[in-house]
Amino acid sequence: MKSVTIITHPLVQHNLTRLRDQETGPQEFRRVLGEVAALMIYEATRSFGVAPVAVQTPLARTRGFRLRREVVVVPILRAGLGMLDSILQLIPHARVGFIGLKREETTLRATTYHQSLPPDLGNFEVVLVDPMLATGGSTVAAMDLLSGLGAKRVRLVNLVAAPEGIRRVRSHYPDLPIFTAAVDRKLNEKGYILPGLGDAGDRLFGV
Repeated sequence: MKSVTIITHPLVQHNLTRLRDQETGPQEFRRVLGEVAALMIYEATRSFGVAPVAVQTPLARTRGFRLRREVVVVPILRAGLGMLDSILQLIPHARVGFIGLKREETTLRATTYHQSLPPDLGNFEVVLVDPMLATGGSTVAAMDLLSGLGAKRVRLVNLVAAPEGIRRVRSHYPDLPIFTAAVDRKLNEKGYILPGLGDAGDRLFGV
């Protein structure tokens, strides 16, 4: 699929299997999701732009690199919170924005109930995180908000994606890079991914 990267690293796939297991409780689910997010962010940030800089080591002057742009990590509430801390361990200087979206269970449409984002995202690298890309409604709604604030460089990091969700995102944002650990079979009649891993938010927080 265009601009979709499936991360097949053995540790990612091993931990994804643990997350799929219905016997994995909230405490372990939170820990393992954080581990997977940390592994996935390496791939998702591989194309970040860098600029050369000079640096003085204790012994000599040499050339190094720094990120060309500031980074904003944007978890979609609430399940995206499970991926945030481990990403910040790797990018501690990143800013954090939040988008709260709720899916209407009958129409499957996403409605915004909260947003806290920098006012001008045009000069940032934006990492949008949400464990599940199901119908694609939440991602499209989040991208509409980010685009309205000028975001030009956005990457989407999902643990599991459904073909239907990818197609919907592609119909609105054809060039958005998507990084996922798996593209599953399909959605069920309630809009949940099959085989998936259930409701990521419920499994994270136990409610």
